[in-house]
Amino acid sequence: MTDNLARASKKSPLAVRKRGAFACREAHCWPIVRAMPKILHIEDDPANRLLVRKLLTPAGFEVTDAADGLEGIRLALQQRPDLVLVDISIPGLDGYEVTLRLRSEPKLRGVPIVAITAEGDRDTSLAVGCDGFLQKPIDARSFADKVRGYLEGRRESTSPDATGQHLRLQSQRIVSHLEEKIAELSAVNQRLLGADQAKKEFYRNISHELATPMTPIVGYLKLLIDGELGDLATPQVKALRAMSDCVQRLRRLIDNLLDVTALETGRMRFAQREYDLAELVRQAITRHDGLNDGRLRLVTDLPKRGTLVSYGDVERLGRAIDQMLDNAAKFTPAGGTVGVRARQLPSGHLELCIADTGAGVPPEKASRLFEPFYQVDGSPTRAFGGTGVGLAVVRGVALGHGGDVRLASPGGEEIVGVPLNGAAFYFVLPMGRRSLSEPPSRPWSEPPSRPA
Repeated sequence: MTDNLARASKKSPLAVRKRGAFACREAHCWPIVRAMPKILHIEDDPANRLLVRKLLTPAGFEVTDAADGLEGIRLALQQRPDLVLVDISIPGLDGYEVTLRLRSEPKLRGVPIVAITAEGDRDTSLAVGCDGFLQKPIDARSFADKVRGYLEGRRESTSPDATGQHLRLQSQRIVSHLEEKIAELSAVNQRLLGADQAKKEFYRNISHELATPMTPIVGYLKLLIDGELGDLATPQVKALRAMSDCVQRLRRLIDNLLDVTALETGRMRFAQREYDLAELVRQAITRHDGLNDGRLRLVTDLPKRGTLVSYGDVERLGRAIDQMLDNAAKFTPAGGTVGVRARQLPSGHLELCIADTGAGVPPEKASRLFEPFYQVDGSPTRAFGGTGVGLAVVRGVALGHGGDVRLASPGGEEIVGVPLNGAAFYFVLPMGRRSLSEPPSRPWSEPPSRPA
């Protein structure tokens, strides 16, 4: 008798009777260890998703929901379910398009797909690759058994002629749908381009409007501090100097906004005159309060005057160096070190390296660091202030002079024997006179060599 049961069980899994969580042959019972079949249900109606889950979960199925076609495709590729239930009328890609997409995936070959819908067509559903078609409303009493039947191999079919006809009609629908989406995307893209241009013009106009009243404010403050308008008491001079510091910071911010809008609109112009890169760096260090107040350690490797001479826009180069120093000082904790090195590369280019012992830049954010208005931490609770335009201006100035700027994080730099493992920025410029209408050159194809 036992042998007969064993032979029967090989032919059909239903030959083994179930009692609760046990399988039994005659008087012998043992626990069943079996994974629950995974069902992916793609349906935009929450009430229908809940109904299917309530019907299938007690019957021993594990149900995952997707609210639209794109999410359904992502979950199917990620989880490889045992069966997919798909509604035809879903947002984005409809059920027909989802089925065609899933049928193109080798990893989902053999996974049954069943259309469950109130509006779809049975022949079209089968033609695009569905294995079954269930009409809404669902029959709650037989629904779980029908799903189990598809899992055990039940398949529906239609005639080859009907399949070809429905595939042609579906192809036409897909093309029409694609044309509509392309038209929508084109319209949205045009609106975005218009909004972006309006934003640039707004920044340019507001920056100019802010810059205009700044000129007399700066001038009169200087006259007051210098005593040109009469003698002042010591507390008055201290107050005016504090005001002057704030005004200078505001003026730098306005200059940055003017520069970045000029870069984005292609209106930035560069003047050419002789400069000494090492001297520009020394002047920038002198006027940077954050590097002279004792909070940070500064190490420099700058050659003597007249060694790194070239031609360019001295004012804009000075502002770019200010931004790089400001960035290093801002993100280096108290007691940390900022290193500055200027040198000539074997290629003939001039290189300014500014490195620090800060936390560096996360790899996933490094590629966007030189974009206008981008900040590594853009949250309202961020620890560091700023507008996110400084490094964009640095890159624009470098490119405008035929050079470039690059970030290495962690930097792994060493300046005058001091290791600097935070971020390292390399600002590279061409040597000698150059037409600023020429396209920018690329001073390297790989990271600059480290000093021996």
